[in-house]
Amino acid sequence: MAQGRRVTRVAALIKRELGRMLSGQLRDERLTRSIITITAVDVSGDLQNCKVFVSVYGGEETGQEAALNGLKAASGFLRSQLSRRLELRRCPKLWFHQDKSTEAATTVLGLLERLGEDPVQEDLGSD
Repeated sequence: MAQGRRVTRVAALIKRELGRMLSGQLRDERLTRSIITITAVDVSGDLQNCKVFVSVYGGEETGQEAALNGLKAASGFLRSQLSRRLELRRCPKLWFHQDKSTEAATTVLGLLERLGEDPVQEDLGSD
């Protein structure tokens, strides 16, 4: 159980530090054109791999892909910075994935709002 707590703690630290680095330390144009938010971090039990889920706001689909490619290109730099900041003996390899859950939630909310308009009442009122 202690191993699970350590993995959870390392994941929280990685999420915090990556957020700080993304807020102003990177100068890649692909990353500065969009707002990037880290939504989740999943660290493997052996602390060798880390999946970082990000939401990219701003720009169209190509801009989002460019931002994700920019993150993948900067993963080595980010990993070395994390190793220094967190003082880990071995820093996990970073794998960036786009989190589409926000877009799915927006779609579901839009559908629920349309259902809430109650088209049956509108038809009865027009008679």
